Amino acid sequence: MRRVVLTGGIATGKSYVLDRFAALGVPTTDADQLAHAAVAPDGPAWQAVRDRFGAGMFDDQGRLNRPKLGALVFADETARAALNAIVHPHVRVAINRWFADLDPAGAPQLGIVAIPLFYEIPRTEVFDRVIVTACDDGTQLARVVARGLCESEAGQRIAAQLPTREKTRRADYTVWTDGTHAETDRQIDEIYARLSADTPTDRQQASGVRSQETAD
Repeated sequence: MRRVVLTGGIATGKSYVLDRFAALGVPTTDADQLAHAAVAPDGPAWQAVRDRFGAGMFDDQGRLNRPKLGALVFADETARAALNAIVHPHVRVAINRWFADLDPAGAPQLGIVAIPLFYEIPRTEVFDRVIVTACDDGTQLARVVARGLCESEAGQRIAAQLPTREKTRRADYTVWTDGTHAETDRQIDEIYARLSADTPTDRQQASGVRSQETAD
């Protein structure tokens, strides 16, 4: 089975693309959702986050105030690194478990996991292919602002990630999401067809490349 990563900057269309692959019958999961589970009151990272950032980051039910913590970590690189160091090991475990638990009787040809910070966080896992979502800078900024952030906060969150042009350079496939849904769907369908046609030799060669990239 091909282990495929879907990544891309904030507000570049990852959720739409992941949903489209799911509609095509591809097993999918989302690292953001796994991270949410990790910091939930019964999650494996909950106590460590509380110890590092304080009880003031949580409500009376013990739930993490994500907007409040986000405002802190996107303004403080040290705090952001500390949060990533706490949460991401648990997310990696969950991703590997998810791939391992895919029904072998169904024999899926590929599984896709959305990992927003795939290039930003060092990792040792090997993936066969990387898909990047992308749009022009102005579109991305407007989309982030539309989520309720001011322009400076939106720019701060975009700047915290690897530039889109670098992600597209490293990717096996890029989905540009500036156009209509139909145009995006066409790109996804083409990528799905190409992934489905991958040979074992192709996958082995790509795995070596992905492993080396993450070590660089």
